[in-house]
Amino acid sequence: MDFEKNILCIGAGYVGGPTMVMIASKCPRYRVVVVDINQEKIRDWNSDNLPIYEPGLDDLVKKTRDKNLFFSTDIEKGIKEADIIFVSVNTPTKTFGQGAGKAADLQYWERTARQILANADSSKIIVEKSTLPVRTAKAMERILNGSPKEISLEVVSNPEFLAEGTAINDLENPDRVLIGSRETPEGMRARKEIVEIYAHWVTRDRIIESNVWSAELSKLTANAFLAQRISSINSISALCEKTEADIDEVAYAVGTDSRIGPYFLKASVGFGGSCFKKDILNLVYICQNYGLEEVADYWESVVKINEWQERRFINNMLSNMFDTVAGKRVALFGFAFKANTGDTRESPAIYIARGLVEEYAQVVISDPRALENARKDLKDLKERVTFEMDPYKAAEGTHSIAILTEWELYKDLDYERIHESMVRPAFIFDGRNILDHKRLFEMGFNVFAIGKAPLKHF
Repeated sequence: MDFEKNILCIGAGYVGGPTMVMIASKCPRYRVVVVDINQEKIRDWNSDNLPIYEPGLDDLVKKTRDKNLFFSTDIEKGIKEADIIFVSVNTPTKTFGQGAGKAADLQYWERTARQILANADSSKIIVEKSTLPVRTAKAMERILNGSPKEISLEVVSNPEFLAEGTAINDLENPDRVLIGSRETPEGMRARKEIVEIYAHWVTRDRIIESNVWSAELSKLTANAFLAQRISSINSISALCEKTEADIDEVAYAVGTDSRIGPYFLKASVGFGGSCFKKDILNLVYICQNYGLEEVADYWESVVKINEWQERRFINNMLSNMFDTVAGKRVALFGFAFKANTGDTRESPAIYIARGLVEEYAQVVISDPRALENARKDLKDLKERVTFEMDPYKAAEGTHSIAILTEWELYKDLDYERIHESMVRPAFIFDGRNILDHKRLFEMGFNVFAIGKAPLKHF
């Protein structure tokens, strides 16, 4: 079959994989190849056991794989054959040198840019899909244009706005697709090429075009604003617990204000995931570099509130379990940073589990999708942590249960059966406010929920 375009994505992770699967499903005349240096990951993409879990992803892969969608480790071949290259490599927070703990680590991105330069023998459009600091496109252009080859390598920014757990729906029905380029004739032509890809299924009014710097900064800003709302409502949850106000009622009342809206006003144990903390700290670092210290301090406070909320959750468990969990068995229901994903990056559950182990608790972790990642995250604590898929078995002999992920299955468990299997007095700490607290209290549980007055029998 002759394809109209050859699209390559370098990076087969949570962004690159699903995005390319959607493009392949919506653009059957395009050949889409996803490459990665991780052979195991590529092997999983070519199997029935995909390396990531997203509702609806399996079906789309089965419909497109080996038809116009291909997964490979041959990066050099992919670069040579591609007309358009999406770069979706990891850009973690630096752990060393200048900017450690805040700045984005761009070594993988630069390595990829140099690999493209070394292997490209025809003109190509390079699409930034990774979340990158503003002005990164300029650095990429300098690298890509530092070759005597008479070819054009135009850089376009196309940041992702996916939410894990709903990524397939987000890709199929996006709020917006943002495409930024240099506002030169070459840049505008490249932008038009990327617009045409998405126009196969996204209406034009949802495709936003901008200059490349606005596109890069918009991604960081969107994540910062979302995280800010979560930290804001979590800060109020602490006040609710002191005043006997109900955080759900407060959030509902605030969210009905059309100027504010109801989204991201759900109080919880804290936000996690690969983006929020990393992107905010990156924004902080950029502001500091430009001498905007007050702006940097403002955004850094969003992260500090999140970390404080996690500490507060552990302190609440300790203070209500008679100031000690030493030797006590504690079950954590959920380890993924949110429901409908197996991703545990920056999950509050990591901090909660480690904090409880430091207090000498025996921690048992249950999660329907994230146990393998949990084992990796806590591999140094294997003497004090056990893993159990079945929540009923996980709860047996425990003094308390903490709900850390809002999986639907935790709403429907037989808590009377669970209560009978626990040590008395039995405690539930609902870090996601998904349970029927009054009913649990009537069963005999002592119930402590985020932003609500406790329900206890003593």
